[in-house]
Amino acid sequence: MPAVVLVGAQWGDEGKGKATDLLGGEVDFVVRYQGGNNAGHTVVIGDQKYALHLLPTGVLSPSVTPVIGNGVVIDPGVLLSEIDGLAARGISCDRLLISGSAHLIMPHHKALDKVTERYLGKAKIGTTGRGIGPAYSDKINRMGIRVQDLLDPGILAKKIEGALHDKNQILTKIYNRRGLDPAKVLAEYLAYAERLRPFIADTSLVLSQALDEGRFVLLEGGQGTLLDIDHGTYPFVTSSSPTSGGACAGSGIPPTRLTRVIGILKAYTTRVGSGPFPTELLDEQGEWLRQTGHEYGTTTGRNRRCGWFDAVIARYATRINGVTDFFLTKLDVLSGLARIPVCVAYEVDGKRHDEIPMTQTEFHHATPVYEEFPGWQEDITSAKTFDDLPPNAQAYVRALEEMSGAPISAIGVGPGRDQTVQIRSLV
Repeated sequence: MPAVVLVGAQWGDEGKGKATDLLGGEVDFVVRYQGGNNAGHTVVIGDQKYALHLLPTGVLSPSVTPVIGNGVVIDPGVLLSEIDGLAARGISCDRLLISGSAHLIMPHHKALDKVTERYLGKAKIGTTGRGIGPAYSDKINRMGIRVQDLLDPGILAKKIEGALHDKNQILTKIYNRRGLDPAKVLAEYLAYAERLRPFIADTSLVLSQALDEGRFVLLEGGQGTLLDIDHGTYPFVTSSSPTSGGACAGSGIPPTRLTRVIGILKAYTTRVGSGPFPTELLDEQGEWLRQTGHEYGTTTGRNRRCGWFDAVIARYATRINGVTDFFLTKLDVLSGLARIPVCVAYEVDGKRHDEIPMTQTEFHHATPVYEEFPGWQEDITSAKTFDDLPPNAQAYVRALEEMSGAPISAIGVGPGRDQTVQIRSLV
């Protein structure tokens, strides 16, 4: 049975939660493989809306085992709050598994994230201030504190004391902030340990055995391809790898076991935070997309920057991830437009680029080359098949498919779980 990766093909917020939930009835495990509570998935089931930040969306399907992989950084307070919030709504998280090798977000990570971003001023990255970047920095610097450390109070105490010996110096002497008390931090995290202990597992082993037994594993990324630490619009990126390659490193599943990569594309483009955005609309059309598409961050509530569909970054995502299928979301938002522009290439200093320019400088100066497509006036939110879509909507989808370089296998025509047109199976 397959291991399938679900990746954002733009700057995140493409609707990956809807795609994961659509497949939830067919998969056995849903694995979150990177990021932290700086990402969010919104799933609408009937009249209920669920905003998930650390928990994989598979937690909403009773037959699915949700897994938080080793590539995730975890704020235990946020995770437990999320678990309690779902429990209050009648949804059990008892099946949850957490990798013992995942790293923890600590109070000093959040403190440093906020103060350093503030000091950057106009050069700020646009982080969520939730400690994700500093946690990954400590991981790479081999100073991190892992989930498995919660199981050994002696080791946990030593690691917290060692970390705060350095971090408090930075907070107090460089940023003139109050230092953190190691004893209080230890007490807080030992309390988390008691509640998280039943969930901690060797998840890479569990997933390997599941695949050997013919179970279906779905790997779910946060953010999107253009926010990847290596392949995104650096330095305006996240601190991990949301791409399909990151799925292997962040879960312990080898690439030879992946059978499909599903890219999630929005029918237009959005991004949150700072950084280049060639098709961004800073006029009433951008505000119309924001209002009509309800483009506000699931995690932060920040306004998302909005622009027209960018086929250049879609082709890039296909190449970087090895996309086999696309799930196109929010097509319904474009209903009512007379003409719909699509960016088919960039122009930089008078030269046309059909692919993303190599340098950051060129990408910052890229201006979109647009091709316009006729719009449609019909309400498409009740469409069940591709033939139910208006001819112009069908033509728009086919054009995006050809320009993106991989087949569009499903289309979101509304926020609801049942508002999806499936052209071909995604499994």
